Amino acid sequence: MSDAINTFRDLIAWQKAKALAVNVYRITSGFPAEERYGLTSQIRRASVSVSANIAEGYGRGTTSDFLRYLRIARGSIAEVDTLVEIATELRLIAPDDGVFDQIAEADRVLQGLIASLERRQRAKSPVKARA
Repeated sequence: MSDAINTFRDLIAWQKAKALAVNVYRITSGFPAEERYGLTSQIRRASVSVSANIAEGYGRGTTSDFLRYLRIARGSIAEVDTLVEIATELRLIAPDDGVFDQIAEADRVLQGLIASLERRQRAKSPVKARA
């Protein structure tokens, strides 16, 4: 079996982010109706944004664009984390639901991908001569 990346769907970071979004939709389906246009909508949009930005960045075709979109995806993960924390404090999500572990794992994998691409990009950059 090949470990080649042929599409954004092959990226573990995208897979983790998509699974997070699906879980957020599952969790928020039990939120009160009065939160439909508030916290429910915001947390869902932020969670979907993570995998969407990974896919869009991959599709841009350049490492610098990909890295920019991966960093945007990390910002969305931080937003999801904050919103889940608020929902937990409001007792809309159980503290032991496991979603915080899922967020941390998605962020860890995404940060690993960013670091790997940054190392590769630095290795390809010409060394500047010192005066």
